[in-house]
Amino acid sequence: MIICGIKVTHDGGIALIDNGELKFSIEMEKINNNHRYSGLTDLSKIPELLAEYGYSPDMVDHFVVDGWHGTGAHWRGEPVLEPFDGDTPLKVTVAPYNELVLTDNILKPHLFEGGLSIQGKTYDYRSYMHVAGHVCSTYATSPYAKNGEPSFVLVWDGGQYPRLYYVDPEAGTIQNLGHLFFILGTMYSVMGHYFGPYKKSEEELRKDREQMTIEGYFGGYSIAGKLMSYIAFGEPDETLIQELDKIYKKELEISNLFEHKFMTAVSDYVAGKGFSDASVLASMHVFLERMLLKNLAKKVKKYPDFKRNFCFSGGSALNIKWNSKIRDMGLFNGIWVPPVPNDAGSAIGAACSAMAELTGRFSIDWTVYSGPKLRSNEPQGGWEKRPCNIPELAAFLAEIDEPLVFLSGNAELGPRALGNRSILAPANHPEMQAKLNCAKLREEFRPVAPICLEAYAADVFDPGDADPYMLFDHKVRESWKEKVPAIVHLDGTARLQTVNKEQNETIWQLLTEYRAITGIPLLCNTSANLNGSGFFPDIESAARWGRSNYIWSEGMLYEQVVKFQFETVQSNLEVPTV
Repeated sequence: MIICGIKVTHDGGIALIDNGELKFSIEMEKINNNHRYSGLTDLSKIPELLAEYGYSPDMVDHFVVDGWHGTGAHWRGEPVLEPFDGDTPLKVTVAPYNELVLTDNILKPHLFEGGLSIQGKTYDYRSYMHVAGHVCSTYATSPYAKNGEPSFVLVWDGGQYPRLYYVDPEAGTIQNLGHLFFILGTMYSVMGHYFGPYKKSEEELRKDREQMTIEGYFGGYSIAGKLMSYIAFGEPDETLIQELDKIYKKELEISNLFEHKFMTAVSDYVAGKGFSDASVLASMHVFLERMLLKNLAKKVKKYPDFKRNFCFSGGSALNIKWNSKIRDMGLFNGIWVPPVPNDAGSAIGAACSAMAELTGRFSIDWTVYSGPKLRSNEPQGGWEKRPCNIPELAAFLAEIDEPLVFLSGNAELGPRALGNRSILAPANHPEMQAKLNCAKLREEFRPVAPICLEAYAADVFDPGDADPYMLFDHKVRESWKEKVPAIVHLDGTARLQTVNKEQNETIWQLLTEYRAITGIPLLCNTSANLNGSGFFPDIESAARWGRSNYIWSEGMLYEQVVKFQFETVQSNLEVPTV
Protein backbone atom coordinates (compact mmCIF):
# COMPACT_ATOMS: atom_id res chain seq x y z
CA MET A 1 0.00 0.00 0.00
CA ILE A 2 1.33 3.43 -1.00
CA ILE A 3 0.25 6.30 1.23
CA CYS A 4 1.08 9.97 0.65
CA GLY A 5 0.76 12.32 3.62
CA ILE A 6 0.30 16.03 2.95
CA LYS A 7 0.79 18.97 5.32
CA VAL A 8 -0.67 22.14 3.74
CA THR A 9 -0.15 24.65 6.53
CA HIS A 10 3.12 25.85 8.16
CA ASP A 11 6.00 23.35 8.07
CA GLY A 12 4.23 21.96 5.01
CA GLY A 13 5.37 19.13 2.80
CA ILE A 14 4.67 15.60 1.65
CA ALA A 15 5.79 12.19 2.87
CA LEU A 16 5.40 8.82 1.19
CA ILE A 17 5.15 5.43 2.88
CA ASP A 18 5.34 2.38 0.62
CA ASN A 19 4.44 -0.89 2.36
CA GLY A 20 5.57 0.37 5.74
CA GLU A 21 8.78 2.04 4.58
CA LEU A 22 9.23 5.81 4.64
CA LYS A 23 10.59 6.52 1.17
CA PHE A 24 10.96 10.26 1.69
CA SER A 25 9.64 13.28 3.55
CA ILE A 26 10.02 16.62 1.79
CA GLU A 27 9.54 19.72 3.93
CA MET A 28 8.89 22.70 1.65
CA GLU A 29 11.41 24.86 3.47
CA LYS A 30 14.20 22.51 2.36
CA ILE A 31 13.77 22.99 -1.38
CA ASN A 32 14.57 26.07 -3.49
CA ASN A 33 15.81 28.01 -0.43
CA ASN A 34 12.19 28.49 0.63
CA HIS A 35 11.41 30.42 3.79
CA ARG A 36 11.49 28.58 7.11
CA TYR A 37 8.14 27.04 8.05
CA SER A 38 6.80 27.33 4.46
CA GLY A 39 3.48 25.64 3.77
CA LEU A 40 2.61 23.46 0.79
CA THR A 41 0.33 26.08 -0.71
CA ASP A 42 0.51 24.82 -4.32
CA LEU A 43 -0.57 21.20 -4.76
CA SER A 44 0.58 21.22 -8.39
CA LYS A 45 4.12 20.76 -7.01
CA ILE A 46 3.26 17.26 -5.74
CA PRO A 47 3.84 15.32 -9.02
CA GLU A 48 7.30 16.86 -9.38
CA LEU A 49 8.23 15.88 -5.81
CA LEU A 50 6.88 12.34 -6.28
CA ALA A 51 8.63 11.90 -9.62
CA GLU A 52 12.03 12.52 -8.07
CA TYR A 53 11.60 9.20 -6.27
CA GLY A 54 9.93 7.28 -9.12
CA TYR A 55 6.31 7.80 -8.12
CA SER A 56 3.30 9.55 -9.65
CA PRO A 57 -0.04 10.64 -8.13
CA ASP A 58 -1.83 7.76 -9.88
CA MET A 59 0.40 5.25 -8.09
CA VAL A 60 -0.75 6.48 -4.67
CA ASP A 61 -3.41 4.33 -3.02
CA HIS A 62 -4.37 6.90 -0.39
CA PHE A 63 -3.76 10.62 -0.13
CA VAL A 64 -3.98 11.90 3.45
CA VAL A 65 -4.23 15.59 4.38
CA ASP A 66 -3.27 16.61 7.90
CA GLY A 67 -6.08 18.00 10.06
CA TRP A 68 -6.10 21.58 11.28
CA HIS A 69 -8.04 24.21 13.16
CA GLY A 70 -10.40 26.57 11.39
CA THR A 71 -12.14 29.87 11.93
CA GLY A 72 -15.71 30.94 12.49
CA ALA A 73 -18.17 28.11 12.00
CA HIS A 74 -15.32 25.72 11.23
CA TRP A 75 -13.33 26.38 14.40
CA ARG A 76 -14.16 23.02 15.97
CA GLY A 77 -15.86 21.24 13.07
CA GLU A 78 -14.26 20.28 9.77
CA PRO A 79 -11.96 23.19 8.86
CA VAL A 80 -11.45 24.28 5.27
CA LEU A 81 -7.94 24.90 3.95
CA GLU A 82 -7.35 27.06 0.89
CA PRO A 83 -4.29 25.93 -1.09
CA PHE A 84 -3.91 26.31 -4.86
CA ASP A 85 -3.56 23.94 -7.76
CA GLY A 86 -1.29 26.12 -9.85
CA ASP A 87 -3.32 29.30 -10.28
CA THR A 88 -6.61 27.67 -9.29
CA PRO A 89 -7.77 28.34 -5.71
CA LEU A 90 -9.05 25.29 -3.84
CA LYS A 91 -11.13 24.57 -0.77
CA VAL A 92 -9.94 21.42 0.96
CA THR A 93 -11.96 20.25 3.96
CA VAL A 94 -9.94 18.45 6.63
CA ALA A 95 -10.31 16.85 10.04
CA PRO A 96 -10.22 19.09 13.13
CA TYR A 97 -7.11 19.84 15.17
CA ASN A 98 -7.90 17.54 18.10
CA GLU A 99 -10.70 15.87 20.05
CA LEU A 100 -13.76 17.50 21.54
CA VAL A 101 -14.13 14.80 24.21
CA LEU A 102 -11.81 12.12 25.61
CA THR A 103 -13.74 9.32 23.94
CA ASP A 104 -13.16 10.67 20.41
CA ASN A 105 -11.17 8.20 18.30
CA ILE A 106 -8.24 10.08 16.75
CA LEU A 107 -7.85 7.30 14.16
CA LYS A 108 -11.36 7.85 12.82
CA PRO A 109 -10.89 8.99 9.21
CA HIS A 110 -12.68 11.91 7.63
CA LEU A 111 -13.34 10.71 4.07
CA PHE A 112 -13.77 12.92 1.03
CA GLU A 113 -14.60 11.86 -2.52
CA GLY A 114 -12.70 13.98 -5.01
CA GLY A 115 -11.84 17.52 -3.98
CA LEU A 116 -8.07 17.11 -3.92
CA SER A 117 -7.04 18.70 -7.21
CA ILE A 118 -3.48 18.03 -8.40
CA GLN A 119 -2.63 19.50 -11.80
CA GLY A 120 -6.29 19.52 -12.71
CA LYS A 121 -7.03 15.90 -11.78
CA THR A 122 -9.06 15.21 -8.67
CA TYR A 123 -8.29 12.49 -6.15
CA ASP A 124 -10.16 11.03 -3.20
CA TYR A 125 -8.47 11.73 0.11
CA ARG A 126 -8.83 11.18 3.82
CA SER A 127 -7.89 13.29 6.82
CA TYR A 128 -7.16 12.65 10.47
CA MET A 129 -6.96 15.03 13.41
CA HIS A 130 -3.72 17.00 13.58
CA VAL A 131 -2.98 15.45 16.96
CA ALA A 132 -3.23 11.97 15.41
CA GLY A 133 -0.25 12.83 13.23
CA HIS A 134 1.84 13.78 16.24
CA VAL A 135 0.94 10.60 18.09
CA CYS A 136 1.36 8.27 15.12
CA SER A 137 4.59 9.67 13.67
CA THR A 138 6.27 9.78 17.07
CA TYR A 139 5.23 6.28 18.05
CA ALA A 140 5.84 4.78 14.58
CA THR A 141 9.48 5.91 14.56
CA SER A 142 10.13 4.72 18.12
CA PRO A 143 12.00 1.60 19.22
CA TYR A 144 8.84 0.57 21.08
CA ALA A 145 6.86 0.36 17.85
CA LYS A 146 9.66 -1.62 16.22
CA ASN A 147 9.51 -4.11 19.11
CA GLY A 148 5.71 -4.22 19.14
CA GLU A 149 5.51 -2.72 22.65
CA PRO A 150 2.86 -0.24 23.83
CA SER A 151 3.87 3.23 25.00
CA PHE A 152 2.63 6.43 26.53
CA VAL A 153 2.76 9.34 24.07
CA LEU A 154 2.64 12.91 25.36
CA VAL A 155 1.68 15.59 22.83
CA TRP A 156 2.29 19.24 23.72
CA ASP A 157 2.32 21.55 20.76
CA GLY A 158 1.52 25.19 20.21
CA GLY A 159 -2.22 24.73 19.81
CA GLN A 160 -2.85 22.02 22.40
CA TYR A 161 -2.66 21.52 26.12
CA PRO A 162 -0.26 18.72 27.12
CA ARG A 163 -2.31 15.57 26.57
CA LEU A 164 -1.26 12.00 27.30
CA TYR A 165 -2.13 9.01 25.12
CA TYR A 166 -1.43 5.30 25.29
CA VAL A 167 -0.73 3.41 22.08
CA ASP A 168 -1.27 -0.35 22.12
CA PRO A 169 -0.25 -1.79 18.73
CA GLU A 170 -1.46 -5.31 19.50
CA ALA A 171 -4.96 -4.05 20.32
CA GLY A 172 -4.75 -1.46 17.55
CA THR A 173 -5.88 1.31 19.86
CA ILE A 174 -4.86 4.80 20.93
CA GLN A 175 -6.34 5.71 24.29
CA ASN A 176 -6.74 9.35 25.32
CA LEU A 177 -5.74 9.69 29.00
CA GLY A 178 -6.50 13.41 29.24
CA HIS A 179 -4.71 16.69 29.90
CA LEU A 180 -1.85 17.24 32.32
CA PHE A 181 -2.68 20.95 32.80
CA PHE A 182 -4.05 23.89 30.85
CA ILE A 183 -1.20 25.81 29.24
CA LEU A 184 -0.78 25.72 25.48
CA GLY A 185 2.65 24.88 24.14
CA THR A 186 2.79 28.35 22.61
CA MET A 187 3.43 29.75 26.11
CA TYR A 188 7.21 29.41 25.65
CA SER A 189 7.08 31.74 22.65
CA VAL A 190 4.51 34.11 24.13
CA MET A 191 6.60 34.73 27.23
CA GLY A 192 9.39 35.94 24.95
CA HIS A 193 7.15 38.80 23.85
CA TYR A 194 6.94 40.05 27.45
CA PHE A 195 10.56 39.59 28.58
CA GLY A 196 14.00 39.35 27.01
CA PRO A 197 15.54 40.37 23.68
CA TYR A 198 12.27 39.91 21.75
CA LYS A 199 10.11 41.91 24.16
CA LYS A 200 7.29 43.89 22.52
CA SER A 201 5.77 47.22 23.40
CA GLU A 202 2.35 47.49 25.02
CA GLU A 203 0.91 48.73 21.72
CA GLU A 204 2.38 45.76 19.82
CA LEU A 205 1.02 43.33 22.40
CA ARG A 206 -2.42 44.93 22.19
CA LYS A 207 -2.46 44.46 18.42
CA ASP A 208 -1.28 40.87 18.80
CA ARG A 209 -4.13 40.08 21.17
CA GLU A 210 -6.64 41.62 18.78
CA GLN A 211 -5.37 40.07 15.57
CA MET A 212 -4.46 36.59 16.88
CA THR A 213 -1.80 35.98 14.21
CA ILE A 214 0.81 33.22 14.46
CA GLU A 215 3.74 35.65 14.58
CA GLY A 216 2.02 37.89 17.09
CA TYR A 217 -0.62 36.46 19.35
CA PHE A 218 0.71 32.90 19.27
CA GLY A 219 4.34 33.92 19.66
CA GLY A 220 5.70 32.88 16.27
CA TYR A 221 7.70 29.82 15.34
CA SER A 222 11.28 30.74 16.15
CA ILE A 223 11.34 32.46 19.55
CA ALA A 224 11.05 29.36 21.76
CA GLY A 225 14.34 27.85 20.62
CA LYS A 226 16.17 31.13 21.05
CA LEU A 227 14.82 31.62 24.59
CA MET A 228 16.16 28.19 25.56
CA SER A 229 19.61 29.68 24.95
CA TYR A 230 18.87 33.08 26.46
CA ILE A 231 17.70 31.77 29.86
CA ALA A 232 21.32 30.82 30.60
CA PHE A 233 21.86 34.54 31.30
CA GLY A 234 19.43 34.35 34.22
CA GLU A 235 18.97 32.49 37.46
CA PRO A 236 15.68 30.86 38.48
CA ASP A 237 14.28 32.53 41.59
CA GLU A 238 12.50 30.17 43.98
CA THR A 239 10.24 32.87 45.43
CA LEU A 240 9.20 33.96 41.96
CA ILE A 241 8.56 30.36 40.89
CA GLN A 242 6.19 29.91 43.82
CA GLU A 243 4.43 33.14 42.89
CA LEU A 244 4.06 31.98 39.28
CA ASP A 245 2.16 28.98 40.55
CA LYS A 246 -0.20 31.26 42.49
CA ILE A 247 -0.70 33.49 39.45
CA TYR A 248 -1.49 30.44 37.30
CA LYS A 249 -4.15 29.20 39.71
CA LYS A 250 -5.67 32.66 40.12
CA GLU A 251 -5.80 33.60 36.43
CA LEU A 252 -6.56 30.19 34.92
CA GLU A 253 -9.21 30.05 32.25
CA ILE A 254 -9.74 27.58 29.43
CA SER A 255 -9.37 29.85 26.43
CA ASN A 256 -6.87 31.06 23.86
CA LEU A 257 -6.66 34.29 25.86
CA PHE A 258 -5.03 32.68 28.87
CA GLU A 259 -1.34 32.70 27.87
CA HIS A 260 -1.34 36.48 27.37
CA LYS A 261 -3.48 37.01 30.46
CA PHE A 262 -1.01 34.97 32.49
CA MET A 263 2.03 36.84 31.18
CA THR A 264 0.36 40.21 31.74
CA ALA A 265 -0.18 39.24 35.39
CA VAL A 266 3.46 38.12 35.65
CA SER A 267 4.63 41.44 34.19
CA ASP A 268 2.54 43.33 36.75
CA TYR A 269 3.93 41.26 39.62
CA VAL A 270 7.64 41.63 38.79
CA ALA A 271 7.46 45.33 37.96
CA GLY A 272 9.84 47.28 40.18
CA LYS A 273 11.13 44.20 42.01
CA GLY A 274 14.56 44.15 40.37
CA PHE A 275 14.27 40.91 38.43
CA SER A 276 16.24 40.75 35.19
CA ASP A 277 14.30 39.64 32.14
CA ALA A 278 16.57 36.61 31.83
CA SER A 279 15.83 35.57 35.41
CA VAL A 280 12.08 35.95 34.89
CA LEU A 281 12.32 33.74 31.81
CA ALA A 282 14.54 31.22 33.61
CA SER A 283 11.98 31.10 36.43
CA MET A 284 9.17 30.62 33.92
CA HIS A 285 11.11 27.75 32.36
CA VAL A 286 11.48 26.00 35.72
CA PHE A 287 7.82 26.68 36.64
CA LEU A 288 6.64 25.03 33.40
CA GLU A 289 9.12 22.20 33.84
CA ARG A 290 7.87 21.42 37.34
CA MET A 291 4.26 21.54 36.16
CA LEU A 292 5.15 19.08 33.43
CA LEU A 293 7.02 16.63 35.64
CA LYS A 294 4.58 16.74 38.53
CA ASN A 295 1.45 16.25 36.47
CA LEU A 296 3.01 13.67 34.17
CA ALA A 297 4.00 11.53 37.15
CA LYS A 298 0.56 11.97 38.70
CA LYS A 299 -1.19 10.91 35.48
CA VAL A 300 1.05 7.92 34.72
CA LYS A 301 0.70 6.50 38.23
CA LYS A 302 -3.04 6.14 37.63
CA TYR A 303 -2.22 3.35 35.15
CA PRO A 304 0.05 0.93 37.04
CA ASP A 305 -0.53 -1.90 34.55
CA PHE A 306 0.54 0.10 31.50
CA LYS A 307 3.97 -0.49 30.00
CA ARG A 308 6.34 2.26 31.16
CA ASN A 309 7.61 3.33 27.76
CA PHE A 310 7.38 7.01 26.91
CA CYS A 311 7.33 9.12 23.75
CA PHE A 312 7.22 12.93 23.60
CA SER A 313 5.81 14.86 20.65
CA GLY A 314 4.84 18.40 19.64
CA GLY A 315 7.05 21.49 19.48
CA SER A 316 7.64 21.35 23.25
CA ALA A 317 9.56 18.11 22.73
CA LEU A 318 12.37 20.16 21.14
CA ASN A 319 13.16 21.49 24.63
CA ILE A 320 16.29 19.50 25.48
CA LYS A 321 16.23 20.45 29.15
CA TRP A 322 12.68 19.17 29.64
CA ASN A 323 13.49 15.97 27.76
CA SER A 324 16.45 15.36 30.04
CA LYS A 325 14.39 16.02 33.17
CA ILE A 326 11.74 13.52 32.04
CA ARG A 327 14.46 10.96 31.31
CA ASP A 328 15.96 11.50 34.76
CA MET A 329 12.64 11.06 36.62
CA GLY A 330 13.10 7.30 36.81
CA LEU A 331 9.42 6.92 35.92
CA PHE A 332 9.93 5.28 32.53
CA ASN A 333 11.92 2.44 31.00
CA GLY A 334 13.10 4.90 28.39
CA ILE A 335 12.15 8.06 26.52
CA TRP A 336 11.83 8.49 22.76
CA VAL A 337 11.77 11.86 21.04
CA PRO A 338 11.88 11.75 17.21
CA PRO A 339 13.92 14.22 15.14
CA VAL A 340 10.60 15.63 13.88
CA PRO A 341 8.38 16.03 16.98
CA ASN A 342 7.07 19.38 15.71
CA ASP A 343 4.90 20.00 12.63
CA ALA A 344 7.85 19.18 10.36
CA GLY A 345 6.76 15.58 11.01
CA SER A 346 3.06 16.14 10.33
CA ALA A 347 3.12 14.87 6.72
CA ILE A 348 4.74 11.67 8.02
CA GLY A 349 2.16 11.57 10.80
CA ALA A 350 -0.76 11.91 8.40
CA ALA A 351 0.53 8.94 6.40
CA CYS A 352 1.22 6.94 9.59
CA SER A 353 -2.33 7.59 10.80
CA ALA A 354 -3.76 6.10 7.62
CA MET A 355 -1.35 3.17 7.77
CA ALA A 356 -2.42 2.37 11.33
CA GLU A 357 -6.13 2.72 10.58
CA LEU A 358 -6.10 0.85 7.27
CA THR A 359 -3.53 -1.90 7.93
CA GLY A 360 -3.15 -2.14 11.70
CA ARG A 361 0.57 -1.47 11.35
CA PHE A 362 1.93 1.12 13.81
CA SER A 363 5.65 1.07 12.96
CA ILE A 364 7.62 2.25 9.93
CA ASP A 365 11.05 1.51 8.56
CA TRP A 366 12.84 4.83 8.30
CA THR A 367 16.05 6.82 8.41
CA VAL A 368 16.56 10.40 9.52
CA TYR A 369 18.24 11.13 6.17
CA SER A 370 15.00 10.87 4.18
CA GLY A 371 14.81 14.53 3.19
CA PRO A 372 15.38 16.08 -0.25
CA LYS A 373 18.25 14.90 -2.40
CA LEU A 374 21.17 17.25 -2.92
CA ARG A 375 20.73 19.01 -6.27
CA SER A 376 23.69 18.80 -8.62
CA ASN A 377 25.12 22.13 -9.77
CA GLU A 378 28.15 24.41 -9.46
CA PRO A 379 28.92 27.93 -8.17
CA GLN A 380 28.19 30.69 -10.70
CA GLY A 381 31.69 32.15 -10.38
CA GLY A 382 34.30 33.33 -7.90
CA TRP A 383 35.13 29.86 -6.61
CA GLU A 384 37.91 27.37 -7.26
CA LYS A 385 37.52 23.64 -6.69
CA ARG A 386 39.70 20.60 -6.23
CA PRO A 387 39.19 16.94 -5.33
CA CYS A 388 39.23 16.32 -1.58
CA ASN A 389 38.54 12.98 0.06
CA ILE A 390 37.47 12.59 3.69
CA PRO A 391 40.98 12.08 5.17
CA GLU A 392 42.16 15.17 3.27
CA LEU A 393 39.15 17.13 4.51
CA ALA A 394 39.88 16.12 8.12
CA ALA A 395 43.46 17.38 7.73
CA PHE A 396 42.17 20.60 6.17
CA LEU A 397 39.76 21.22 9.06
CA ALA A 398 42.63 20.64 11.50
CA GLU A 399 44.58 23.43 9.80
CA ILE A 400 41.99 26.17 9.28
CA ASP A 401 40.27 28.30 11.88
CA GLU A 402 37.14 28.96 9.81
CA PRO A 403 33.74 27.33 9.20
CA LEU A 404 33.16 25.02 6.25
CA VAL A 405 29.82 24.21 4.60
CA PHE A 406 29.34 20.42 4.40
CA LEU A 407 26.70 19.12 1.95
CA SER A 408 26.19 15.40 1.47
CA GLY A 409 23.47 12.96 0.41
CA ASN A 410 19.85 13.42 1.42
CA ALA A 411 18.84 16.14 3.86
CA GLU A 412 17.90 15.43 7.43
CA LEU A 413 14.30 15.29 8.63
CA GLY A 414 13.29 18.02 11.04
CA PRO A 415 14.67 21.37 12.13
CA ARG A 416 18.21 20.38 13.14
CA ALA A 417 21.21 19.86 10.88
CA LEU A 418 22.60 16.39 11.59
CA GLY A 419 25.65 16.32 9.35
CA ASN A 420 24.31 16.30 5.80
CA ARG A 421 23.37 20.00 5.62
CA SER A 422 25.79 21.37 8.19
CA ILE A 423 28.38 24.06 8.73
CA LEU A 424 31.33 22.37 10.44
CA ALA A 425 34.23 24.05 12.20
CA PRO A 426 37.03 23.27 14.67
CA ALA A 427 35.79 23.66 18.25
CA ASN A 428 39.20 24.34 19.81
CA HIS A 429 39.30 27.97 18.67
CA PRO A 430 37.76 30.28 21.33
CA GLU A 431 36.51 32.72 18.68
CA MET A 432 34.73 30.09 16.56
CA GLN A 433 31.32 30.61 18.17
CA ALA A 434 31.52 34.32 17.32
CA LYS A 435 32.61 33.53 13.76
CA LEU A 436 29.72 31.15 13.24
CA ASN A 437 27.19 33.56 14.73
CA CYS A 438 28.65 36.31 12.57
CA ALA A 439 28.31 34.19 9.45
CA LYS A 440 24.76 33.15 10.37
CA LEU A 441 23.72 36.69 11.43
CA ARG A 442 22.68 35.26 14.78
CA GLU A 443 22.59 36.91 18.20
CA GLU A 444 25.80 36.64 20.18
CA PHE A 445 24.23 34.56 22.97
CA ARG A 446 23.27 31.75 20.58
CA PRO A 447 25.31 28.60 21.30
CA VAL A 448 26.99 26.29 18.79
CA ALA A 449 26.32 22.56 18.95
CA PRO A 450 28.95 19.79 18.84
CA ILE A 451 28.81 16.75 16.58
CA CYS A 452 30.82 13.99 18.27
CA LEU A 453 31.83 10.38 17.78
CA GLU A 454 29.44 8.33 19.89
CA ALA A 455 32.27 6.15 21.19
CA TYR A 456 34.00 9.14 22.80
CA ALA A 457 31.02 11.28 23.80
CA ALA A 458 31.02 10.14 27.43
CA ASP A 459 34.65 11.22 27.74
CA VAL A 460 33.74 14.80 26.83
CA PHE A 461 30.16 15.12 28.10
CA ASP A 462 28.03 14.16 31.08
CA PRO A 463 26.14 11.92 30.56
CA GLY A 464 27.38 11.78 26.95
CA ASP A 465 25.19 8.82 26.04
CA ALA A 466 23.85 8.25 22.52
CA ASP A 467 21.96 11.31 21.28
CA PRO A 468 21.81 11.15 17.46
CA TYR A 469 19.15 13.85 17.05
CA MET A 470 20.32 16.59 19.48
CA LEU A 471 17.38 16.15 21.84
CA PHE A 472 18.89 16.00 25.33
CA ASP A 473 21.01 18.18 27.60
CA HIS A 474 24.66 17.34 28.29
CA LYS A 475 27.23 19.00 30.52
CA VAL A 476 30.71 19.55 29.12
CA ARG A 477 33.19 17.91 31.47
CA GLU A 478 35.58 20.33 33.20
CA SER A 479 38.64 18.67 31.67
CA TRP A 480 37.35 19.46 28.17
CA LYS A 481 36.00 23.00 28.51
CA GLU A 482 39.30 24.65 27.59
CA LYS A 483 39.93 22.16 24.79
CA VAL A 484 36.63 22.80 22.97
CA PRO A 485 35.51 26.28 24.13
CA ALA A 486 33.43 27.01 21.03
CA ILE A 487 30.71 24.48 21.95
CA VAL A 488 30.42 25.33 25.68
CA HIS A 489 27.28 27.34 26.47
CA LEU A 490 27.06 29.88 29.31
CA ASP A 491 25.65 27.26 31.69
CA GLY A 492 28.33 24.72 30.80
CA THR A 493 26.02 22.59 28.65
CA ALA A 494 25.98 21.60 24.99
CA ARG A 495 23.28 20.40 22.60
CA LEU A 496 25.16 17.27 21.61
CA GLN A 497 24.75 15.13 18.51
CA THR A 498 26.44 11.74 18.62
CA VAL A 499 27.35 9.78 15.49
CA ASN A 500 28.30 6.18 14.84
CA LYS A 501 29.28 4.38 11.64
CA GLU A 502 25.83 2.91 11.02
CA GLN A 503 24.02 6.24 11.35
CA ASN A 504 26.20 8.35 9.04
CA GLU A 505 29.36 6.69 7.74
CA THR A 506 30.67 9.81 5.99
CA ILE A 507 30.52 12.04 9.08
CA TRP A 508 31.76 9.18 11.26
CA GLN A 509 34.81 8.76 9.05
CA LEU A 510 35.47 12.50 9.03
CA LEU A 511 35.35 12.72 12.83
CA THR A 512 37.47 9.57 13.16
CA GLU A 513 40.16 11.00 10.87
CA TYR A 514 39.96 14.39 12.60
CA ARG A 515 40.40 12.80 16.02
CA ALA A 516 43.43 10.86 14.80
CA ILE A 517 45.08 14.17 13.87
CA THR A 518 43.96 16.41 16.73
CA GLY A 519 42.90 14.13 19.58
CA ILE A 520 39.49 15.85 19.53
CA PRO A 521 36.49 13.65 18.60
CA LEU A 522 34.12 16.46 17.69
CA LEU A 523 33.49 19.51 15.53
CA CYS A 524 31.18 22.49 15.76
CA ASN A 525 27.94 21.87 13.87
CA THR A 526 25.25 24.35 12.88
CA SER A 527 22.72 24.37 10.07
CA ALA A 528 23.77 25.37 6.55
CA ASN A 529 21.13 27.74 5.30
CA LEU A 530 20.33 31.25 4.15
CA ASN A 531 19.11 33.45 6.99
CA GLY A 532 15.39 32.77 7.37
CA SER A 533 15.37 29.83 4.92
CA GLY A 534 15.63 26.07 5.07
CA PHE A 535 18.79 24.06 4.42
CA PHE A 536 20.84 24.73 1.30
CA PRO A 537 19.48 22.49 -1.47
CA ASP A 538 22.69 22.67 -3.52
CA ILE A 539 26.25 23.97 -3.82
CA GLU A 540 25.20 27.02 -5.82
CA SER A 541 23.05 28.28 -2.94
CA ALA A 542 25.89 27.93 -0.44
CA ALA A 543 28.29 29.68 -2.82
CA ARG A 544 25.84 32.52 -3.45
CA TRP A 545 25.45 32.93 0.33
CA GLY A 546 29.21 33.40 0.47
CA ARG A 547 29.57 33.74 4.24
CA SER A 548 31.84 30.71 4.42
CA ASN A 549 34.99 30.56 2.33
CA TYR A 550 34.88 26.78 1.95
CA ILE A 551 32.28 24.28 0.75
CA TRP A 552 32.77 20.53 0.69
CA SER A 553 30.38 18.28 -1.22
CA GLU A 554 30.68 14.71 -2.44
CA GLY A 555 34.46 14.62 -2.72
CA MET A 556 35.07 18.17 -3.95
CA LEU A 557 36.34 21.17 -1.97
CA TYR A 558 35.31 24.63 -3.18
CA GLU A 559 37.24 27.72 -2.06
CA GLN A 560 36.04 31.29 -2.44
CA VAL A 561 38.52 33.49 -4.36
CA VAL A 562 37.62 36.77 -2.63
CA LYS A 563 37.45 35.80 1.00
CA PHE A 564 34.62 36.64 3.38
CA GLN A 565 36.04 38.46 6.42
CA PHE A 566 34.92 37.42 9.90
CA GLU A 567 35.87 40.77 11.42
CA THR A 568 32.32 41.88 12.18
CA VAL A 569 31.90 42.27 15.92
CA GLN A 570 28.96 40.03 16.77
CA SER A 571 27.75 42.22 19.63
CA ASN A 572 27.09 45.02 17.16
CA LEU A 573 24.42 42.95 15.44
CA GLU A 574 20.92 44.06 16.32
CA VAL A 575 18.60 41.48 17.82
CA PRO A 576 16.28 40.56 14.93
CA THR A 577 12.61 41.30 15.19
CA VAL A 578 10.29 38.31 15.04
